[in-house]
Amino acid sequence: MKEMNKLRIFGVVSLLVVVCGVFVYATSDRLSKLHWHEGTAMYFPPTVDFAGEKAPLNIYDVRERFDRELLVNANLHSSTILIMKRANRAFPIIEPILAKYNVPDDFKYLAVIESALTNAVSPSGAKGFWQFLPDTAREKGLEVNDIVDERYHLEKSTEAACKYLLSAKEKFGSWTLAAASYNGGMNGVGKKIDEQMVGNYYDLLLTDETSRYVFRILALKEIMKNPNQYGFDISKQDLYENLPTKKVEIDSSITDLAQFAKTQGVNYKILKLHNPWLRDKKLENKNKKKYVLEIPTAGY
Repeated sequence: MKEMNKLRIFGVVSLLVVVCGVFVYATSDRLSKLHWHEGTAMYFPPTVDFAGEKAPLNIYDVRERFDRELLVNANLHSSTILIMKRANRAFPIIEPILAKYNVPDDFKYLAVIESALTNAVSPSGAKGFWQFLPDTAREKGLEVNDIVDERYHLEKSTEAACKYLLSAKEKFGSWTLAAASYNGGMNGVGKKIDEQMVGNYYDLLLTDETSRYVFRILALKEIMKNPNQYGFDISKQDLYENLPTKKVEIDSSITDLAQFAKTQGVNYKILKLHNPWLRDKKLENKNKKKYVLEIPTAGY
């Protein structure tokens, strides 16, 4: 009987030890998460890099500048959620083009901060996902006029952006500086490097916009890759998707795009939504240039 009691007591004590251990572990884990603010807009990652180039978060101003952009974008809930939804549609188009040109995948987040993944128009006249000015767009091979503006063509404008970034990388030897020059210009960033006698983005004193630029890219990259860490919970069914389309090649003029749309089984609105580079009600094509139109086959 005494042996039985001893066994019971031992069993109860063992159970208490196990329960206490689980409780302590759970409490410790919860406190650890609270300490690092995991799952909230206050979360700050231990490390971060752009295109494999590590940001020196041990430098106080670098850490604070990154913290600012994290807090701003993690708390812009509706804007950041919309960007995440659009990314599901835009990134599958952008990513293979970056890979084709051997431009790091992280540059898709540059398009995010440039336009929020919309065909935006800036006060200075920059347009499209990659925010090209007319002259720069033409230099990179894009057609820009009142009838056709390929800054609104996601595939072609992404290729143009790759050409710029490869030139910038060759000039500066750093993807981070190449990204900064997309905002500050190659000449502008190069001049600051010469004046200040440093060769690292994080050591440069630049204009406020260019100083924030790479940190905004880093912040959106961090939030979009780890949304749950910042309190975002978006299900796959809530993301925007690309509709299936057919490609129609055109090498002649179209006098009436609304009438042409009807012949393709869609209306004028749908035609223009899927081909935003068409900027008029017609397509003049005296030189018989080959254009490829996207015509959705479902979802309208």
